[in-house]
Amino acid sequence: MSIATQQQIIQPASNISGSLRLPGDKSISHRYGMLAAFAEGTSRFTNFSTGADCASTLACMSALGARVNHTADSIEVTGVAGRVTPASHPLDCGNSGSTMRMISGLLAAQQGSFTLIGDQFLSRRPMERIRKPLESMGARLTLTEGHAPLTIQGGPLTAIDYTTPIPSAQVKTCVLLAGLQTPGITTVREAIRTRDHSELALRAFGAELTRTVDSISIRGPQPLHAIEGAVPGDLSSAAFFLCAATMFPDSNLVLDSISLNPTRATLLDVLTALGARISVLDVQEKHSELVGTIQITGPEDGMTTTAISGALAAQLIDELPVLAAIGPYTSGGLRIRDAKELRVKESDRIALVAKNLRAMGAEVIEFEDGLDVPGGQTLHGATIDSGGDHRIAMAFAVAALRAEGETIIQGSESAAISFPEFFNMLDRIAER
Repeated sequence: MSIATQQQIIQPASNISGSLRLPGDKSISHRYGMLAAFAEGTSRFTNFSTGADCASTLACMSALGARVNHTADSIEVTGVAGRVTPASHPLDCGNSGSTMRMISGLLAAQQGSFTLIGDQFLSRRPMERIRKPLESMGARLTLTEGHAPLTIQGGPLTAIDYTTPIPSAQVKTCVLLAGLQTPGITTVREAIRTRDHSELALRAFGAELTRTVDSISIRGPQPLHAIEGAVPGDLSSAAFFLCAATMFPDSNLVLDSISLNPTRATLLDVLTALGARISVLDVQEKHSELVGTIQITGPEDGMTTTAISGALAAQLIDELPVLAAIGPYTSGGLRIRDAKELRVKESDRIALVAKNLRAMGAEVIEFEDGLDVPGGQTLHGATIDSGGDHRIAMAFAVAALRAEGETIIQGSESAAISFPEFFNMLDRIAER
């Protein structure tokens, strides 16, 4: 049970309309920040993520010898040219599983001992999944019952060919960052293709990688070189506004300069299946990432129904809570399966989604790996337990827009982990 320190009141809306430019993509910002800090030279980024998670990545890399300078409209990162300075204190990853898992791969090949810690939520998340590949390369990891705090004894590694048992872009990145510094060819194989921001970012910083249908390989060691670029808007953050617009038949929302990476853009297909009308405009490629403007209007006859399972569930893992939260407003309901990974995120997201939908008067059936949310339901305002989880807080702020009466989001400060501007932006596009 979380101890809420802040709450946000959400009033029902009559429509969603307007245009937004969102903060930089969190996944891309993590990787740009980490690689820039490891590269030679000074990189400069505009629209870098404003979330606390990406600040944790920058703070850890600063503690390892990189220099980070915040200007009025950008951040500048001067790298360590491939050799970090072991910190005299534990590296605090805050709430960020991305930081802890990815930086572990970077540090495994470095000389020295490194201890990584996190907050109470991160300290519950599974870290055993990075131990097996890193130890098979020759690093030594000490975990605390499979969780943080974790200590890495780094040093020279051996290249491996590794198949990930669970689809995970973070584990894939961890192994690739270790392989970047390791003589020979390191290969990661995955049954379901996960988001490829790391591969694209590594190429942007000058590394060479080889891709097949189910694998990615990197030859090491390779140096990285500084870049300049604008981080596209975060599609996972955009998901909340896109789902809000899909709930209202007369909505009209424009989101500028959004990441349209094909391994992330599956959400647009799901919303189209629910009946939303989506146009993608002005598509460009920047550092191998696709960027464009999304215009969305809600379905005239209301949302229909859809089912999400298999590879689709893995690709939509961050967006599933908000999709489930709007499920009661569909005509035929929403079915989610093969999403057991939701139970080991910042919270047990399956349990919290079910709990909070029931608090709003909805029927919902909970499964070990998903949910059935019947359609055609009317929700009422309620007090929402975010569980200290940013995506739960934001998902139910969206659901509250079509509920009867006001909704109170307990622990609303958790949204700042990924998206501190969220509630102001939601208020800006909600017509009342």
